[in-house]
Amino acid sequence: MPGTLTVPSKLTPFPFAAVGIAAHTKKAELVFDEASPGTALVLNGSTITDEEEIVHALAKEGNLSGDSTKTQSLFALAKNLRTITAHPELVAALDSLDDFLAFRTFLVGHTISAADWIVWGSLKGSIKILGLLKNNHQPHLLRWFTHLDTLQETQAALAELAAAKANKLRSNKTAAGFALGLQDAVDGQVVTRFPPEPSGYLHIGHTKAAILNQYFAKMYHGKLIIRFDDTNPTKERTEFEDTILEDLRLLDIHGDVVTHTSDHFQPLYDLAIKVIKSGKAYTDDTEQQQMRDERFAGIASAHRNDSVEDNLKRFAEMTAGTEEGLRWCLRAKISVDDPNKAMRDPVIYRCNVLPHHRTGKKWKVYPTYDFACPLVDSIEGVTHALRTNEYRDRNPQYQWMIDALELRKVNIWDFSRLNFIYTLLSKRKLHEFVNKGLVRGWDDPRFPTVRGIRRRGMTVEALTQFMLSQGPSQAVVSLEWDSICVPVTIKGGPANPEVKILPKHKKNAEVGEKKTVYTSSILVEEDDAKSFEDQEEITLMDWGNAIVRSKTIDATGQVVAIEMDLNLEGDFRKTKKKITWLSQSTDAHPLAPVTLIDYDYLITKKKLEENDNVEDFITPVTEFREDAVADANVTDLKKGDIIQFERKGYYVYDGELDGAKEFILIPDGRAASIASKAGGATAAAQVVKPAVPAANASKMYNMNRIYGEDTKHDGKTSMYKMDSVYDS
Repeated sequence: MPGTLTVPSKLTPFPFAAVGIAAHTKKAELVFDEASPGTALVLNGSTITDEEEIVHALAKEGNLSGDSTKTQSLFALAKNLRTITAHPELVAALDSLDDFLAFRTFLVGHTISAADWIVWGSLKGSIKILGLLKNNHQPHLLRWFTHLDTLQETQAALAELAAAKANKLRSNKTAAGFALGLQDAVDGQVVTRFPPEPSGYLHIGHTKAAILNQYFAKMYHGKLIIRFDDTNPTKERTEFEDTILEDLRLLDIHGDVVTHTSDHFQPLYDLAIKVIKSGKAYTDDTEQQQMRDERFAGIASAHRNDSVEDNLKRFAEMTAGTEEGLRWCLRAKISVDDPNKAMRDPVIYRCNVLPHHRTGKKWKVYPTYDFACPLVDSIEGVTHALRTNEYRDRNPQYQWMIDALELRKVNIWDFSRLNFIYTLLSKRKLHEFVNKGLVRGWDDPRFPTVRGIRRRGMTVEALTQFMLSQGPSQAVVSLEWDSICVPVTIKGGPANPEVKILPKHKKNAEVGEKKTVYTSSILVEEDDAKSFEDQEEITLMDWGNAIVRSKTIDATGQVVAIEMDLNLEGDFRKTKKKITWLSQSTDAHPLAPVTLIDYDYLITKKKLEENDNVEDFITPVTEFREDAVADANVTDLKKGDIIQFERKGYYVYDGELDGAKEFILIPDGRAASIASKAGGATAAAQVVKPAVPAANASKMYNMNRIYGEDTKHDGKTSMYKMDSVYDS
């Protein structure tokens, strides 16, 4: 029988670890009781009040990972985190945890344990730590924290906590952070909505709204509505509805129901008649520019005080789509000179005789977003309308529409919009790039569309974590590659090709294994070959040391051949250069042709204004392709797989073209990676040159040895010695 965990919602410090593990194991029912003197777990006839003991007890009851020396030290660390006040010490502690999690999913073992919950609780309870994590200087720690924080059971517990606080405080202010919840939210009754217009593909600017709407719907065990705001026949097409739903599925966002504003055209029209009859709306034939000027200056329209009868007559002309009706629009009669210009008699209905992609020729008048959105929100049962804060000036207008028509109240929850430099988010400008052939389509990797950024290597997990916590991270696979090759003859190498099975990742054997081919003829990168000095000893990664005996240089100064002596007794610690290499292609062990692709920003201006001419700011060359070869392990990849080409960077496999596998470079967030390539060298001279980090430069972690014990090879050989090469 489950126990009971009783907690006052205002307890300080709050026992997040106890609440989290209780929700995760389902071995204790959560009870938020403000009269309780503190935290208390009643389990199997015993009462426990110490949080660490509560976590241990629930971990045992839930069959989580058992105690160990590592668990004990992590409990001590969690306790220490609550007492650290000095900024440098706190950062050092977080860095240490980040290093520890660099190649681990959880703190102890392969599943969530008591140690995970006790450390998560310490981080969750510290505003200072949460602020530091948002800076994304500890990406591995943030990835781990976000995983525990966004588990369904965790969010359910946090929602209960938010509800308990809300019942006590009854604050009128919308919560500022996700964990604080939504204003007046009732578990099981929250309804959110994501209302895209079907006039283009989803882009990065839409994803935050979509993710947050689903986040809160799930948090409160409520419902998410996907509603197409299809009120403009001029722009909208069924094609975009289909692709938007596909894009949402790519984001792992699934509405409980899909609706359309056009489903409500009749009730909206009836409400428009009602607002006219109430004297709160009037028809107007003022020219668009004059109307804009009058609204700005606070001047009333000449038709503002026309009779209800005249307004109904003109609205009937609009409804019929007559020549006379096309001259008029319907405006809400709110204010002439309100300091908030959104309240200055906005247009709420327009005439449009083009057929609608769903309703055909039935309607000739269509509601504007400002009129339809609040009314349909109320009609469809939406409890919380999540809107970017660019709509903040229009929030009073939203409420006016609901109040004027005496409809059910809807709470508004503002969040900040996303802004990106050198990025097109305007649908009109995105259409221009597509229509003019400046990109290959809406899924071009240079585009900020959901399809484009996913082709660029962004995953659903990373994108979701970025939106919720600004922290992406995931495991990747390592493979070697080369672009400009120089043949090398290895004296003392194997007489015949030999194959050895190695871990795909040097410090994380869990990601799988790969085949590495050893021959006496190998290829190295030209840049490396140029750097070799005569008689220099270098390290061939995954093999051992070798000594450069001779280099052949042609008339142009290019290195065309190298001879080396294998020196497996050499000490890799004494070599300055650790070199990636590939065995030369043979019939039995062919190399794979690949194309490496990098992209620049589509525009040269950080922020494109609405009136800017796109053609004035187009980057001349934005795609850079480089032919290369990779080992045969790339033939096992599936489209969308992410790999790390050693010493080069992370790439996403995008498919095969003309016999070559194409890989798109994933920006790593460093300055060199995100800087615009335009304006420097001429277009013809620009080539992809991924950053080459110094070998063994990282001091961020000290991992147990994989090579040696984990190397597999059938038969005896003296061609390589790996026990010491990567033991650091």
